[in-house]
Parts: sequence; C-alpha cells; structure tokens
Amino acid sequence: MFARPHLNPLAKTLLLGLIALNVTIEAVLFAADLGLVGTRQWRPLIYQNAAFWAGLLHNWRPNYTAQPWTMFITYAFLHGGIMHLLGNMLTLWLIGRMAIVRAGPKGFVLIYVLSAIGGALMFGALTLSARPMVGASGALFGLVGAILYWRWSDRRRLGLDQWPVLKTALILGVLNLLLWLLMGGLLAWETHLGGFIAGWLGAAALAFFRKRRRARRRSAR
Repeated sequence: MFARPHLNPLAKTLLLGLIALNVTIEAVLFAADLGLVGTRQWRPLIYQNAAFWAGLLHNWRPNYTAQPWTMFITYAFLHGGIMHLLGNMLTLWLIGRMAIVRAGPKGFVLIYVLSAIGGALMFGALTLSARPMVGASGALFGLVGAILYWRWSDRRRLGLDQWPVLKTALILGVLNLLLWLLMGGLLAWETHLGGFIAGWLGAAALAFFRKRRRARRRSAR
C-alpha cells in the first residue's frame, strides 16, 4: 500500500531538522531547569508566552497582541519534559518517514501545520482546563490521520474491505481512553482528536488538488 520510507536528501533534512528543533528547545529548557543555563524561570516564562492556553480564546488577557494566534503553532514545539519529548520524537521519526514519502516535503509541512492547528482548535473548543497545553502530539496524530486516509483511499480504489482502517482508528481511540485514565485526565485527547481529523482532511485535500492538477496537465496536451 505504501512506498518504503526511503527518504531523499530534502525529505530527510526536513524531518531531521524538525526533530532537531524540538530537541534543541527542550534541551535548553531542561538545562535551565537544572540551573545550567539561564534561570529556572525560563520554562514557565516560555510556557506563559508560547503554550496553548484555552482561556485566551475567551476572556483572558494575552501577554502580547498576537499570542492568541501564534499559540496555535508554538505549542507544538514545546514539551513537558525529556520523556514527553522522546516519545513524540520517536513517533515523528517512525511515522513521519511514511508521511513525507507519500505527501512529499511540501505536503508533509502542510499536513503537519494543519494538524497542529486542528489539534489546538479542538482542544480550545472542548476543554475546560486552565492548564497550558504543549506537545507535538496533535501534529503527530494528524500524520496518523493522513496515513489512514491514504490507506483508506488505496483500499477503496482496489475494492478492498475497510475494516483494517476502522480497526486501527478504534485501537487509537481505546489507547487514548486508557492513557487518559492512567494519567488522571492529564492527556489532551481533544488535541489528538482534532489533529487526527485535520490530518485526514489535509491528506484528502492534497489528493484532490493533485488530481485536479494532473487533469489540467492532461487536458493541456
């Protein structure tokens, strides 16, 4: 169904660069937590200004004018510690290779950004929490949503049963529920759901426009 994830130089550079950016930000904040650089106030200061705060969509006062808009992206480059970062970056490397091979570098960036925004939108719409939300998992679930869309599309084209796609989606839902329970409700499942939906729709839109572009090229011959 999918091409083997052998990355060309541009795709590999993009994926490793994205991972390096996330690692660098958390490494600096972790070093600050330990008092090795800056001050221990760096992490709370960064969270105050770049995490996603649902209250800013209502009546909270932002720290700067653009904060209610920029937080839809910046939150996805912050993490809650080394283990949170490692889990997300390992996932990004494993599924990101499949997504970037199928979507191409530009399509990958589009799906990743849309998924981060979609995850934040769903979190802001559904949560009652006053806690900050950080992490790349909304974007990562968007990549999963895109991959499942491609699998669904391929199977539909071949006339195959869609149960494997539905089963994978159900497993993801159950895992989110279990983790939410185990973590005492601290899992941002709303972000995962929003990212997944945005990634699915982003992959569908990408396929639609690519199909139209191919049709225009054929008609122009």
